[in-house]
Amino acid sequence: MNTTYVIALTVALLVLLGIVIGLAIVGSRRSKKLQQRFGPEYDRIVQETGSQKAAEVELEQRRKHVENLNIRPLTKIEHDRYVEDWKAVQSRFVDDPSRTIKDADRLIIEVMLVRNYPMANFEERAADISVNYPELVSNYRAAHEIAQKNEQQTADTEELRQAMVHYRSLFNELLETEQTVAEMEKSK
Repeated sequence: MNTTYVIALTVALLVLLGIVIGLAIVGSRRSKKLQQRFGPEYDRIVQETGSQKAAEVELEQRRKHVENLNIRPLTKIEHDRYVEDWKAVQSRFVDDPSRTIKDADRLIIEVMLVRNYPMANFEERAADISVNYPELVSNYRAAHEIAQKNEQQTADTEELRQAMVHYRSLFNELLETEQTVAEMEKSK
């Protein structure tokens, strides 16, 4: 066998090996980045799809979709109004927990609408929320599940209380204002 041919083949194999290793490193970094960004939602989607690659494609599509939306923070006036609305909803819980859950769900949707989140269906709302609030999307899903049980009149008071806690955590995050966004930008 010709020495030049052996050297050329060895170099080609080394280049190919380098490319494979490089792609593996890039893929590993991408996976780690998505895991950090989406937290428990990453694991949920991997389990749901049965494939890490499929889950990562899904999460990347979510990220791109939300980037293309015109999600906006609330104005100070909107923020203050919704804080008061939430207080009113929450104050009715003891007297009418079932109605309060419906009102809390409605208020979450209203704030999302004002901020320009699309409202097609619950799963799409949850997917969109998962991009900016990955730690809270599981709370939103749990609250929604309890709200559905409430609609069927099968949720007990403790479940309804837990739904309110879940809704409140998401609601507080959705109250982001223009001022808080500006302050976050300054601190970067």
